[in-house]
Amino acid sequence: MNTQTLFDRNRVILSHFDSYSTALVFARYGASILSSAPLPESAAPMPAPGDEAEHYDPAAVLDALVVQAGIEAAQLKLDDEFNVWMSSDSGPIRIHLVRFTTLDAPRQAIEPLGGVFKPISEMRGLPMVELNLMRQVFDLTMGG
Repeated sequence: MNTQTLFDRNRVILSHFDSYSTALVFARYGASILSSAPLPESAAPMPAPGDEAEHYDPAAVLDALVVQAGIEAAQLKLDDEFNVWMSSDSGPIRIHLVRFTTLDAPRQAIEPLGGVFKPISEMRGLPMVELNLMRQVFDLTMGG
């Protein structure tokens, strides 16, 4: 499966948590926190489908992200506890959470992608569905 087809069915939230200062930040690309594209307007939360086909494989999505974004794989960790799905007109979309493991948020890693790191408090104007996704990440990060 090519990278574009993979990202048609998957999106990635990139985050960084500084356990010392308890600062949680998200990569933001214009009006979205999702890489490599915002969700379609028809997107709505849904339960995980019964058959998670290979085109939703988290490891394949992480590998594609590393290649597409040029980020070092050693700086990233896929969060297996985050399992969120959205329905859309073109079929289910899986949302993956990938955390940077670096000491500080690697701003230089996402700048070439048009991204900046922002805390939740600076995310006004995003679609409600994305704000809800960030709340889920916040709850998972702070509660776990």
